[in-house]
Amino acid sequence: MEDRMDTGAVCGPDGCEVPAEATAAALPLQRATARIDIVSDAICPWCWVGKRNLEGALAELAEQGEHFEVHWHPFQLNPEMPRAGVDRDAYRAAKFGGLEKSQAADARVAAAGRAAGLEFQHRLMRRTPNTVDAHRVIALAGQQGGAVQNAVVEALFRAYFQEGQDIGDRAVLAAVAGAAGMEAAKVAAYLDSEAGEAEVRQQDDSFRRAGLSGVPTFALDGHVVFSGAMPPEQMAEAFRRGLAILRQRAA
Repeated sequence: MEDRMDTGAVCGPDGCEVPAEATAAALPLQRATARIDIVSDAICPWCWVGKRNLEGALAELAEQGEHFEVHWHPFQLNPEMPRAGVDRDAYRAAKFGGLEKSQAADARVAAAGRAAGLEFQHRLMRRTPNTVDAHRVIALAGQQGGAVQNAVVEALFRAYFQEGQDIGDRAVLAAVAGAAGMEAAKVAAYLDSEAGEAEVRQQDDSFRRAGLSGVPTFALDGHVVFSGAMPPEQMAEAFRRGLAILRQRAA
């Protein structure tokens, strides 16, 4: 939809910052007016902040009689990451030009997290994981409904950003998913197979080919509304504007 708002921090392959104008107007997603799709990565700190702010926006919209289904989709910030992951300090020092700059970026994220009611524990985060398997678990959770998927996404964010767990480790993923309402043994068996991996990689690639370069990105009716972790009231207003455009088109 043409009327987009782009504000708040967003994570791309080179780090997290206030985004420039979004380049993707439409994404390869199912189209439905009462459907919000979020393209995210499990190790994107602003995606966790954005999730929490979305909860506030949805509560505000619900008071006005607007209700949505929420669906989560994969984007790898580090698509070339080794399957076993890497040491976080070394990786981020190389990416940001020094550990001090990496720590400064972490401090900005932590401040934004506290404002949203989240507590980031960067000192506990020792590895930067490959997130393909995390996205496989999120997609599997989606097959059990939006509530389960939302719980699993939240649990993965919390496990990584607050508890410092290695969410590239399959045993960790099965345990986190189990605690969030899935059957841990079935998740473990699923991860030990190749099920869902090609689909995750294909969807990730389809977003890149559509022009997406950063997350979190929020879409309504398959169209980008905004990228970034803007405050709840701004999110709610952006979705109201999007709904108004859709309804005007349908009239």
